[in-house]
Amino acid sequence: MTAFLSLAAAHIKGPHIDWAALSPFVVLAVGALVVLVVGLFRSSVARERIVPALTITTLAVAIAFEISRFHHQTSIISGALRIDDLALILDLVFGVSALATVVLSARERAPAQAGHGEYHSLLLFSVFGMAVLVSAQNLVTLFIGLELLSIPLYILCASDSRREAALESGLKYLVIGSVGSATLVYGLALIYGATGSTNFGPIAGAITGNSVQAGGLLSDPLLLTGIALAIVGFAFKASVAPFHQWTPDVYEGAPTPITAFMATATKAAAIGVFLRFFDVAVIGTQDTWAPMLAALATITIVVGNVGALGQTSLKRMLAYSGVGQAGYMLAGVVIGTQLGVEATVFYIVTYLPVNIAAFAVIVARQRERADGDDISALAGLGTRQPWLAWPMTISMLSLAGIPGTVGFIGKLYLIRALVAGDYTWLAVAIVVGSMISLGYYLRVVATMWMSSPDSALVRPSVGGRPAIAGGSPEADLDRWPQAAGSVANPEVVAVAMLFGAAGVFFGIIPTPLLRLVAHAGRAFTGIF
Repeated sequence: MTAFLSLAAAHIKGPHIDWAALSPFVVLAVGALVVLVVGLFRSSVARERIVPALTITTLAVAIAFEISRFHHQTSIISGALRIDDLALILDLVFGVSALATVVLSARERAPAQAGHGEYHSLLLFSVFGMAVLVSAQNLVTLFIGLELLSIPLYILCASDSRREAALESGLKYLVIGSVGSATLVYGLALIYGATGSTNFGPIAGAITGNSVQAGGLLSDPLLLTGIALAIVGFAFKASVAPFHQWTPDVYEGAPTPITAFMATATKAAAIGVFLRFFDVAVIGTQDTWAPMLAALATITIVVGNVGALGQTSLKRMLAYSGVGQAGYMLAGVVIGTQLGVEATVFYIVTYLPVNIAAFAVIVARQRERADGDDISALAGLGTRQPWLAWPMTISMLSLAGIPGTVGFIGKLYLIRALVAGDYTWLAVAIVVGSMISLGYYLRVVATMWMSSPDSALVRPSVGGRPAIAGGSPEADLDRWPQAAGSVANPEVVAVAMLFGAAGVFFGIIPTPLLRLVAHAGRAFTGIF
């Protein structure tokens, strides 16, 4: 018996693990655990200095490994994950967004309330989930990535536990996110039942095969119902109308650095999995799902831009703006071509800097005023703090698609792809949506440069914190996490200026980004 077991053990080999391709995932997972452990130390230096430094180091190392893997496309873990240029570009978006979030969170109250180790560890685990999600080549892996992305964010939204709005934000996101996840997993189960496989390749083969059984799948109610439910589940995560209702409330109540992370990284992950799933696994049923997505994209563009017009809260306005922007990105998915993939990824990449810059300005204003989230808080900013006014101006003009900014190039790229894909009417919807958006983007610009500040809203600071007119300094201590003034927040100003400058630089010289996203389109070679 012993000899038999020895012989069997000699012939048993474990699965091959490509550690080089797996390295970004390993770095994020190990880094998150290390950050969590270090955050348990009693020393304030460990919690408040070393934990953020370790988080930044983890993200930087993961980004370095991701860059090293460009042009080395491979499948790992028995084909469950695909490491290609599309996934790596999106991983870079997640990493840069998380880095900005760590910097913006440096003197916020939320990390202290939740625990510095827990806060930063959850952020890293969410990035890890996003990386798994956009690399998924399997229905099970896709769902694991989605939940690993979402669960940390539910907690992070409520991390500032002394604010009722933050707790409400986390609860709403939990409930709505759970509904979206349940809908998605039901749809994925139906797709598995119709095709008999959880892997994207066999699913695509079953749908587009030449056998009588496979041909029948094109009209199989089980498959079509599963695809429809999957669309709904993904739409919840991407803030696609009419499944966007949670977005303004969650964005407004969550800590602003987390809102910035959700508005950029989470949206990029949701659109990335749209590309991966619909342009790979179910590309054979494009004639069925493309009109559905096109209709959703049009509704989303209209609802998002019209909904933003009446907002006075900057975070709610950017939430509705994000809904409209999700409609633009979804339009690129509809086409189902390499050009459509490139245009969508380009828009995702260009959406990152201008949103981070805008939220950085909001963080700075919230540290100075009780109404820092209100558009009135920007009055006179161009005169008093031009280093904040210019990044916000660039962000608004770029999101509106004004020439000279990176947003204009992104919209132009999408319109070109839509016209080439015979969806000219959807390109017209993008133009109309951009025209509507001028109503609220230019209002922000006008407030900063053409309005005088209302000094009655803020009294001189007491004890390093601004005192709200009509309130007591003691009451203000519960609302203000640190000293006011842009001089006291150089890291926030630096983030705003850096990302704002990127919005102009790549708007004038877009060639580096165009070359980068061309590799994402080539990741689908042989599919289109």
